[in-house]
Amino acid sequence: MRLALEQARLALAAGEVPVGCVIVKDGEVIGAGYNRRETDKSVLGHAELMAIRQAEQALGDWRLTGCALYVTLEPCPMCAGAILNARVDTVVCGASDCTFGACGGVMNLFEEAFGFRPKLYKGVLEEECAALMTAFFQGLRK
Repeated sequence: MRLALEQARLALAAGEVPVGCVIVKDGEVIGAGYNRRETDKSVLGHAELMAIRQAEQALGDWRLTGCALYVTLEPCPMCAGAILNARVDTVVCGASDCTFGACGGVMNLFEEAFGFRPKLYKGVLEEECAALMTAFFQGLRK
């Protein structure tokens, strides 16, 4: 999660919502990303999608079985859907998202009757992850 926080800090430095993500397989980071929606002018610029794309390239496959995804903010429905489709085995979340969260914040897509369910761990380094979000949004209000 500390590596995901480093990615979130890169997003913050770029003026993006500070969300970072890393994907690990066999103890090695194979994908990393941070929010780039404003930079890329794309709704698809989420940290999880960036990390998934990089991990797919590293493995040469869209199936990310045997992987763990670490993300500083609970995934939205789009990202949770991508995680399900990529068959990521384990998802570790930092801060909860009561506005768009699809892993318990608003709903939990991982509890639905899809053919695959990743293991979900929430609240890892939650205070640090949430503090980045709070600082970003306080800065916007000033």
